[in-house]
Amino acid sequence: MLPNTSSTREIPETSMIPRHIAIIMDGNGRWAKKRFLPRVAGHKRGVETVRTAIRACVDRGVGYLTLFAFSSENWRRPSDEVAFLMQLFINVLEQEVSKLHENGIRFKVIGDLSKFEPKIVEFIRNGEALTADNKRFTLTIAANYGGRWDVMQAVRKMLAQHPQLADCFTEQDLMPHFALNYAPEPDLFIRTGGEKRISNFLLWQLAYTELYFTDTLWPDFDAHALELAIQSYQQRERRFGRTSEQLQIPPSTHGGREVAAQRTA
Repeated sequence: MLPNTSSTREIPETSMIPRHIAIIMDGNGRWAKKRFLPRVAGHKRGVETVRTAIRACVDRGVGYLTLFAFSSENWRRPSDEVAFLMQLFINVLEQEVSKLHENGIRFKVIGDLSKFEPKIVEFIRNGEALTADNKRFTLTIAANYGGRWDVMQAVRKMLAQHPQLADCFTEQDLMPHFALNYAPEPDLFIRTGGEKRISNFLLWQLAYTELYFTDTLWPDFDAHALELAIQSYQQRERRFGRTSEQLQIPPSTHGGREVAAQRTA
């Protein structure tokens, strides 16, 4: 599926390996607590798991990885933890972006950056500019991001550019204005840590995504754990509104994907 298309309007191409994986990295604090460590120790260990996840995705042929690092609701956490997370974010930006670039990885950040200090925003913009032309893999970090925020900002941007659409607009009109408009919709969503909700993450984009929940805490989520998630994905039947019987019919026998898409509209 190409960017700026919607799985509610078109039937995307699918493959055994998800093209785009989105992850809520949950369980850092509980991982630390189990080891009688401060919560921040879990966040530091979680950064190492991010490196592991990137390598594993590249090795498996995944093209896009989107990680929910800090939600718009996470500002409610204790102030000392928030301050640590901000400093950790700066450290990661300073130390990791150049390595991503050396490995041909494009780096993107989505979310409302207005609450971050200028130093963080500068690091983000510099990192995005440095890696903008890399094609091997795209890593997106969702920071101060919320799915509802994303829908609202997309509507505002669309109407600012096309005020004539105020009375009537379509999904296709809105799609280019979402924060993740450069990537296909996620094929596989993973949440670690045992919780079974999407917590205001990519509300629009996850409409037809396969959901996978695991009790594994994020710092323990290694390449094998990712492989188990991909194996679960490979067992799913992705119908996009069709019946199981329709999936057995080659596209050429019923006029191609365009006809199938019309039948599900």
